[in-house]
Amino acid sequence: MLRLVIREYTREAGLRNLERRLGDLLRKAATRVARGEVESVKIDEATVRDSLGPRRFAGEARKRTSDPGVATGLAVTQVGGDVLFIEATGYPGKGKLQITGQLGEVMQESAQAALSWVRSHTQELGLDSGWFAANDVHIHVPAGAVPKDGPSAGVAMATAIVSLASGRKVSAEVGMTGEVTLTGQVLQIGGVREKVLAAQRAGLKTVILPRENEADLSELPEETRTELEFVLADTVEEVLEAALNGKTAARPRPAAEPQAAQGR
Repeated sequence: MLRLVIREYTREAGLRNLERRLGDLLRKAATRVARGEVESVKIDEATVRDSLGPRRFAGEARKRTSDPGVATGLAVTQVGGDVLFIEATGYPGKGKLQITGQLGEVMQESAQAALSWVRSHTQELGLDSGWFAANDVHIHVPAGAVPKDGPSAGVAMATAIVSLASGRKVSAEVGMTGEVTLTGQVLQIGGVREKVLAAQRAGLKTVILPRENEADLSELPEETRTELEFVLADTVEEVLEAALNGKTAARPRPAAEPQAAQGR
């Protein structure tokens, strides 16, 4: 139940609030024993809900990605890693792009690059080539009061746009991070540990990372590496394959085995 308390009742870089919530649980359990109501208390989900009340932080991924046009990105904030929902919608227009959500210049440029890549690959992606000419695209990152910037949301933006234009939902169990270039390459990013732990805390099952960040996986806790599945992508096409089709064609490469010396 420790993970339940962490996921739904605390959100901070340190452990102060976690200690307080655990203290609340133990004090209420001790009070019941002292009053003679019970001889012992089992701390299960029902006990946590009864003692701590309604959850303060809900698991949003499944709800937020229930419609096409929403992708789950991963970011580093002032309180550590967090999930970042990238929303895309379209409406009749002439192919213009609108961006909202307190995004810095880097993320705005990422959105422009993501849209340009998608529009230049409509045929390969099986999209209607006339859709973008007849519609404007609006990309929004909620929690607008929190400024957001950094070169790591490009793949999530591209995925949200393709999801919108194709009508295919992004898997609710997939989170992603990585920058995208106009040629469709996925570039290395920072903060892998914080982002992956945020994905685990949010209940995600698969994390898409740039192939160049493969070495960062060794720095993750063993439990995290075991619980999550990682997709290492070199291109946006590999990201889309995992996010929209649930396939993981780009798994981490196995460690290289030392070659035996060859005699002559």
